[in-house]
Amino acid sequence: MTVLAAIGATALWLLYAWLASAIVASWLSMRKGYGEKPGIASGLLLSVLGVVVWLAWPARPDSAWKRDGPLPRRRRSEGDSSPPDAGPT
Repeated sequence: MTVLAAIGATALWLLYAWLASAIVASWLSMRKGYGEKPGIASGLLLSVLGVVVWLAWPARPDSAWKRDGPLPRRRRSEGDSSPPDAGPT
């Protein structure tokens, strides 16, 4: 019975990795201007390789990837008047 438990834990971690790679590939394809569907399809079918594919795939000229860069900037709330580098007082 312990062999089944060990296989179950491994399978759970592999499931997490599979789902996380689909989420990341979907986010990358959306940022690169292709929409979510191609990214989630490649992430589900190719697993971690789908993320690598979307990292190497060129972005469209009018995409958020080209406009804002690979990682989007966090927007400050309108009520926040403190400078971005000010720490807690």
